[in-house]
Amino acid sequence: MPNIEKSIIEEVLFSGLKQKNSSLYIKREDLIHPYVSGNKFRKLKYNILEAQSQGKKTLVTFGGAYSNHIAAVAAAGKNNNFQTIGVIRGEELADNFENTLETNPTLRFAHNCGMKFKFVSREEYRDKNSERFIANLKNEFGDFFLIPEGGTNELAVKGCEEILSSDTEQFDFICVSVGTGGTISGIINSAKKHQEIIGFPALKGDFLTDEIQKWTRKNSNWELNTDFHFGGYAKTTDELIEFINNFKTETKIQLDPIYTGKMVFGVVDLINKNYFAEGSKILLVHTGGIQGIEGMNTILRKKNSLIIERK
Repeated sequence: MPNIEKSIIEEVLFSGLKQKNSSLYIKREDLIHPYVSGNKFRKLKYNILEAQSQGKKTLVTFGGAYSNHIAAVAAAGKNNNFQTIGVIRGEELADNFENTLETNPTLRFAHNCGMKFKFVSREEYRDKNSERFIANLKNEFGDFFLIPEGGTNELAVKGCEEILSSDTEQFDFICVSVGTGGTISGIINSAKKHQEIIGFPALKGDFLTDEIQKWTRKNSNWELNTDFHFGGYAKTTDELIEFINNFKTETKIQLDPIYTGKMVFGVVDLINKNYFAEGSKILLVHTGGIQGIEGMNTILRKKNSLIIERK
């Protein structure tokens, strides 16, 4: 993994901002690597270094059929000469493997990077962190370095602490989407005293606060806003898709519908409702996830819904 120290910061000029009492910028973590983008690069950086230091040859991880994490581990493994194994939720995907690769762009990309798959039922997948499940994986695949689902562990949080730098000290608020909690935990740890972190969970549930508290050293400079999950993980609405398309047309910045699109929608809504104090400088963290758009559009077309424009 190359040592990327920082990503560019751009001002956001968007007609959806009806109130002008705050200034809005975006940190383009999505641009720091072509295939291991955004927070996935940060999360995997020290995990890859640790696997190398232990002399491991194989990486094993977990994810769903359209997982950004699966795609990123496959690419990072290829770039660093690891065999990669993806334990994928959904045993039906193995029934016609060739059709799965033809219709699923994420798994096709991972497969082309050399990743091998183990498809398991949703019931088995819920048991993936048990000693029994891990022991069975070792019996099947031999010695390996395990990276958890979503990539969040102590090494991932360490990598995400590097998202903020001297270039971000000017901002009063740092806003970021939240999946497993690793990215926001790193940002919380490295934020300055005057900065407040706002996380926008992409899924329903109150468990994230406890998860984040496991990884953070500060308790007073962050909050979660749960008003913009749009129904839960991987759920979208025409309103969200229209917002993402308009944002792309005006700013030339592509957002994904699972994470960053929901976060940016939420921040724009809060600005327009005068949530932030006048004169606030707000930074959005773009955590990538663009690879998942093609798969999401496949699902949206089946529902005859609006799709995410890519040109």
